[in-house]
Amino acid sequence: MQEAITDKQINNPTTAAGTLRLLFHDCLPNGCDGSILISSTPFNKAERDADINLSLPGDPFDLIVRAKTALELSCPNTVSCSDILTVATRDLVTMLGGPYYKVFLGRKDSRSSQASSIEGKLPKPTMSMSQIINLFAASGFNVQEMVALSGAHTIGFSHCKEFSSNLGNDTHYSPRFAQALKQACSGYPKNPTLSVFNDIMSPNKFDNLYYQNLPKGLGLLESDHGLYNDPRTKPFVELYAKDQNKFFRDFARAMQKLSVYRIKTGRRGEIRRRCDAVN
Repeated sequence: MQEAITDKQINNPTTAAGTLRLLFHDCLPNGCDGSILISSTPFNKAERDADINLSLPGDPFDLIVRAKTALELSCPNTVSCSDILTVATRDLVTMLGGPYYKVFLGRKDSRSSQASSIEGKLPKPTMSMSQIINLFAASGFNVQEMVALSGAHTIGFSHCKEFSSNLGNDTHYSPRFAQALKQACSGYPKNPTLSVFNDIMSPNKFDNLYYQNLPKGLGLLESDHGLYNDPRTKPFVELYAKDQNKFFRDFARAMQKLSVYRIKTGRRGEIRRRCDAVN
């Protein structure tokens, strides 16, 4: 499994950010149970086909399939897909220079996945800071944990459609940055795959530069700017911008907490033979 993870990241450097986002989209709405991995059928629209999940990239799904195949050959029917996603995410974060944290194993996979079940349970860049804070609070995460988890934007990219409409009227962007983004996204209505790195300074390194970018007007999404402009979240942005070790410790702790959120154990779930379908 380790080999599958390393190979995939080397050949597709955006895998780490995609896998981190996949874990987040699996866990936050209704627990870490691999429900995001299930494919839709003619009779059921699964979570991964909900509007908010359509932009999840293919690489992390492919990685989970490869890791599962390798594990089924060596020890069949033993490791769940949700455990694979949890370990892969931690390993990839560490591979990019982020903190190592212990992950607990023994999750079972869910036997169902409905697109309708996640409505309103994942943050959107257009939400107000109050909405985002409340959404995390509903899952038991406080403001500091939310700001620490937002540090995942130190890697990965966002599609132009997620922020283009703000470029003209959002005064939080540095003017030169806004100009550069307009240019980078100029063809986006014709080419919806156009995207920009979330952390323009060190996009493939897991560090605290994301927080250092925000006071300079170098945040990409409206929700990124919101973190620096809201008095409830700003102190944590400043703290993490100053102290990378503190960010790493808090991120690791929040990830540990997220990865055991509403997990299924015992008979409440199963160990899927294939990650994209129930047994």
